[in-house]
Amino acid sequence: MILYPAIDLKDGKCVRLLRGVMSAATVFGDDPAAQAAKFEAAGCTWLHLVDLNGAFAGAPVNGAAVEAILARCSVPAQLGGGIRDMATIEMWLSRGLARVILGTIAVENPDLVREAARAFPGKVAVGIDARKGFVATKGWAEETTVQVTDLARSFEDAGVAAIIYTDIDRDGAMQGPNIEATEALARAVSIPVIASGGVSRMEDLIALRDTGVIAGAISGRALYDGAIDLTAALQALRS
Repeated sequence: MILYPAIDLKDGKCVRLLRGVMSAATVFGDDPAAQAAKFEAAGCTWLHLVDLNGAFAGAPVNGAAVEAILARCSVPAQLGGGIRDMATIEMWLSRGLARVILGTIAVENPDLVREAARAFPGKVAVGIDARKGFVATKGWAEETTVQVTDLARSFEDAGVAAIIYTDIDRDGAMQGPNIEATEALARAVSIPVIASGGVSRMEDLIALRDTGVIAGAISGRALYDGAIDLTAALQALRS
């Protein structure tokens, strides 16, 4: 199972939100590229980036910070937030991003997801953010009546590289991930599922790994707070 250290970007800084609320942001650093370099030095094999402002604006906002990270680090990075048209997808992939994460448009324009996945094999992931089993969009600000499993299954034949599943009520709360829901989703689809939201201790990572079906886990606040030692976690997941 791959561990993805998270760098959430707001106003050019590294932050973590509590349950997706922009006003409940904790700033962990004003040099995202330096933070990314620390994660890489600790041994991570991927980075998970989120343009929080972009998710609300519907277009890239923290582009300079993302490009600084890509320039400084050699490990692959995936990015979500504000990527809602083919031009933006092409732009990011041409600048060295390994994978784009499409969230809001997966609900609003699923044909674009399919088109992008065909055009860029292995480079398009779907981000499914949910509250109580229902998908939320536009930076988690709008809730839909679409069920998580239904949305995921609709992309089974699309060729997407992964599904990043976030339980919003767990995100940033340091209360543990929703393992049951994540495992159920992973068993419902053949697309690799990456868990996000609430991963706050080593035991969470081990529990996710031990399901045998979850492909990856994203952690942010726990790495910044020191609740999870990244190097030790990576070693444990490799063993």
